[in-house]
Amino acid sequence: MPASASLRSTQLIAVLAVTQLIGWGTTFDMVGALGRVIAPDLGLANEIVFGGLTIMMIVSALCGPTAGRWLARYGAARVLAASSVILAGGLLLLSMAQGIVVYAIAWILFGIGGALGLTAPAYTAVVEREGDNSKRVIAILMLFTGLSGAIFWPILSLLNAHLGWRSTFVLCAALHLCICLPLHLFCLPHPIGVRHDEAEKPAAPAPLPLADRRKAFILIATATTISTFVTFGLPPSLLEIFRQYGASPALALQIASARGVVGMSARLLDMVLGKRGNPVISAIVGVGLMVLSFGLMIVLPPSTSLLVSFILLYGFGSGVMAVARALLPLALFSPQEYGLQSSRLLLPQNLANAVAPVVFTAILDRTNAVSALAVAAVLVTLSLGSVIMLAVLVRGAKPDVQVA
Repeated sequence: MPASASLRSTQLIAVLAVTQLIGWGTTFDMVGALGRVIAPDLGLANEIVFGGLTIMMIVSALCGPTAGRWLARYGAARVLAASSVILAGGLLLLSMAQGIVVYAIAWILFGIGGALGLTAPAYTAVVEREGDNSKRVIAILMLFTGLSGAIFWPILSLLNAHLGWRSTFVLCAALHLCICLPLHLFCLPHPIGVRHDEAEKPAAPAPLPLADRRKAFILIATATTISTFVTFGLPPSLLEIFRQYGASPALALQIASARGVVGMSARLLDMVLGKRGNPVISAIVGVGLMVLSFGLMIVLPPSTSLLVSFILLYGFGSGVMAVARALLPLALFSPQEYGLQSSRLLLPQNLANAVAPVVFTAILDRTNAVSALAVAAVLVTLSLGSVIMLAVLVRGAKPDVQVA
């Protein structure tokens, strides 16, 4: 790769990594650190406060088609900039909340801003600027996705201890307006034309015959929806789970924050494997490690070493599964079908993301940490079964032969 192209890619990765970390860290991940601090001040139950995540995910799903049209019409930079303003507005509104109405409106803004600025719009910015190199850059960006909690949980906890949660949210809004907005408007490289060198090549054969694609889709949807239900629903409650297992608040924060770093190592390994990696095998390994992590927490007595072992297994497993979830449609369907199948898979996944934090918070508050972990263990076991069935289906299938 020429030096100038490498410099452009580095600049693009740096800008989007910073803005995505701030975007996720000050919205979705924020509740894990401050949710139980906000709840008593607003006179709300914990599950209602964590219900803001549900509002965010549902609104993001509903706004997705509009965000897609805006990305095509205005380009990613302007849409990302609009997201920075909207997320800042949500944080400022949240800092002034006195009850459920303003609190809910703030999360509606987070949902709109998330649709315009988190994950998919960032990847669109990459495609606009990298063309054929997009997959490599997106793979590198995925390394940073899981770090928002690891970075922002300690930061938000520290700010809350010194400033209070309302001033903390004002400062977070300033991050969006003073860092993310200028980066999106002025620091993204200019878009380039996408290369069409491969346009005349015949279409690649579909990895699965037509008769097996519906079965494969159902199995992928089942496995990924269940796994995302656990991986989105459990993290906001990890601090409380660790406290119930005897960890001090400081130790619980340290161990929980390590999840993102461990997940990042899993994504790095998958990126290093590159074409040698198999998404189906990766999914089996990832979900299998999650099953093992929950099993250990349920059967072994509480200890610091148990909590460390759990976060290593769970963090690595969920990190591997995150990569597999993105690549499974590409591995099992033709490239022409990838966009359609991925979009269809987003519906159950987004619904799962929307309700999962509330479900796990309610289980934890009404029973105990062991019950929450038992529910997670049952769910990921079902996900593992679906992935194994998918592996059997793929092993026994013969690809369609497409004639150009």
